[in-house]
Amino acid sequence: MFGLIMKTMKAQKILPSISDTERQALEAGSVWIDGDFFRGNPDFKKMLAEPYSLLPPEEQAFLDGPVEELLRMTDRFEIGRTKRIPDEVIDFVKREGFMSFLIPKQYGGKQFSTLGVSTILSKLNTWNSAVATLVTIPNSLGAAELIIHYGTQQQKDEYLPKLASGEYTPCFGLTEPTAGSDAASIKAEGRVFRDTDGTLKIRLNFRKRYITLAPIANLATLACKLSDPDNLLGKGEQIGITCVMIHKGTPGFVSGDHHDPIGDPFYNGPLYGKDVIVPVDNIIGGAEYAGKGWLQLMQQLAGGRAISLPAGAVGNAKAAAIATGAYSMVRQQFGIPIGRMEGVEERIGRMAGLAYMIEAARIYGCSAIDNGEHPPVTSGVLKAYTTRISQEIIIDGMDVFSGAGVMQGPNNILGMAYKSAPVGITVEGANILTRTLMIFGQGATRCHPYALNVVNAVQNDDVKAFRKNLVGWIFHFIAGIFRAGLRGLTRGITVSVPDVEPATRKFYRRIGWAGARFGLMTDLAMFSIGGKLKVRGKLTGRYSDALAWMILGVSALRRFEAEGRRKEDLPMVDYALTHALHQVQEAYLGIYDNFGGVVGWFLRVFGGFWLRLNPLGRAPNDEQSRRAALCLQNSGEQFQRLGYAVFQPLDESKALGRLLKTFRLVSAAHPAAEKIIRAQKARKLPRGYLPADIADEAAKAGIVTIADAELLKQALKARLEAIEVDEFKPEQYFGVVKGDGGLQLGGEDRAAA
Repeated sequence: MFGLIMKTMKAQKILPSISDTERQALEAGSVWIDGDFFRGNPDFKKMLAEPYSLLPPEEQAFLDGPVEELLRMTDRFEIGRTKRIPDEVIDFVKREGFMSFLIPKQYGGKQFSTLGVSTILSKLNTWNSAVATLVTIPNSLGAAELIIHYGTQQQKDEYLPKLASGEYTPCFGLTEPTAGSDAASIKAEGRVFRDTDGTLKIRLNFRKRYITLAPIANLATLACKLSDPDNLLGKGEQIGITCVMIHKGTPGFVSGDHHDPIGDPFYNGPLYGKDVIVPVDNIIGGAEYAGKGWLQLMQQLAGGRAISLPAGAVGNAKAAAIATGAYSMVRQQFGIPIGRMEGVEERIGRMAGLAYMIEAARIYGCSAIDNGEHPPVTSGVLKAYTTRISQEIIIDGMDVFSGAGVMQGPNNILGMAYKSAPVGITVEGANILTRTLMIFGQGATRCHPYALNVVNAVQNDDVKAFRKNLVGWIFHFIAGIFRAGLRGLTRGITVSVPDVEPATRKFYRRIGWAGARFGLMTDLAMFSIGGKLKVRGKLTGRYSDALAWMILGVSALRRFEAEGRRKEDLPMVDYALTHALHQVQEAYLGIYDNFGGVVGWFLRVFGGFWLRLNPLGRAPNDEQSRRAALCLQNSGEQFQRLGYAVFQPLDESKALGRLLKTFRLVSAAHPAAEKIIRAQKARKLPRGYLPADIADEAAKAGIVTIADAELLKQALKARLEAIEVDEFKPEQYFGVVKGDGGLQLGGEDRAAA
């Protein structure tokens, strides 16, 4: 009977078919906490036992030392204007080992942890993504990482020391005009042949684009389809995707042209090759790894998507959050800080809650990788959702900064991050693809307790394995129905919650309830839609939303526990989890409304009605956003913690440094200002004046001290300086900036630098 069922499933394509490249992607990496949601039964005790790490002392010292020094010497306005990173900055990057984070110490590298690399990249991105990109590429997918894991000993000895020192500046060539998100369809070709001297070589022809660092790289790693017409390598005529190194200056190899990316002008350009000849030894891993390039890429990207792009996104989000929180208390309108206006307060609260949550996800994910996990599904979640949430946070910040966010120049704090945000969303697997194909499409098969085993059994005609796993799946499905039903009826009371902060227990129960529903809905999709899920991107995107927000919510809870249950952080946790559960609720409603078929009708009519009557969560209310906003509106210990690994210049000639100094002054002067306001209400002082305007009078009346009065006047003066924007003379505005030409700032000349 099971043999017949198996043949029917295969003939009717009830289960998704898996190509060789898809199988390599599916089997790469590991299943982490994402697997609990596909099983429909999150194990919170296990999730809270997963590491949430701190930086080792050596890496923290590097963050506080060389990273700070690099950012102090980086003039981001000048880099934006000239589209060049100064030679002294590049030399510093190489000299201080910024290109060697992945490389073992025995080869001259730093050999930092994943969390260390992520935190450094995050901090660099808070100031300038062009410099951050210069550091990112040598420390992500490319020559160093691939050689470390797959290279021959000769390649390690020859290349790793030179990559560590910066003698080699690498780039990685994958994308082509006709192969973007569908990277496996590359047309770059390499053909093995025997040269006249008897050695085996490869003749390469290719055209690559969007290659970061290509204009300045002197070592390119190229993904190509390798063929061997004479079977010289003994692997057949069509070997497959292979990673090959090409040195700048090799005849036929052309690089140096530039694309012009939006936002910060990081180095990016095309690579061309016509009849480029390299030795077979240039294959990463040697001839043994010919045809295994796709496997290499998938294995490294399984965890890699959780590192560089989320680091940049989270860094920019945190920088925007602390700058906007400070600005909201420095900028005044109608006699009060704009941060006390409810419309602004709503944006600040959202920024606080979401920035707290995605920073938690960054650290939680990197800690897992350092612990030996390489979870491709969670990595996809981090890549797609941190970049999108970061963009939303920056947009909120721009709304608060208003004109000061729009006017460009050295004093614009958020503008470049706003313009650069789309880069993270589009690269390394565009978010649309990641959300609608990769996360749920990969997770439903890879992370499910039975699906991949059943698919393999069908493809291998293994009746015994098919019977075992199909029966297991059926019982799992039945158990899931009862679990989801019981948790829905009790609103998660039956969920097992470990010893956690009492105020957060309700969130564990709701995520457990939502997770049970996710496991059940995954089974329904696999059974009802099956192989057609690949083309139901709108539906699978909603499944991805539900999964992502549950993972992000768990990350925030893990952070709160790891950091010692700080009571002052509860408003951000409350906002973040309320928002996350509301997003899960909306995702399920979208699934119910669009599932299709008889099952879809039942879900839409009955499931949708029940979910609206008994919701997982509603959007954060006004009081929640107010409390969360306050976390970013007081210059104290909490504000500094939230700004960890954000470059905060002390130099007042830099706009952010000036703003933060003013914020500290305003915070220090706040108690005195409140005394004057109370006196005004009691008619002890004249109304209609700002506290600083009548500070001397208040001091004479004994309402504040003379020191308080001086502090109020200093704070007012600093406010006026902090809100200034740039003014350019015509010759400056039209690009003729030479010598010591300055920018006119608030009526006085200040140096452009």
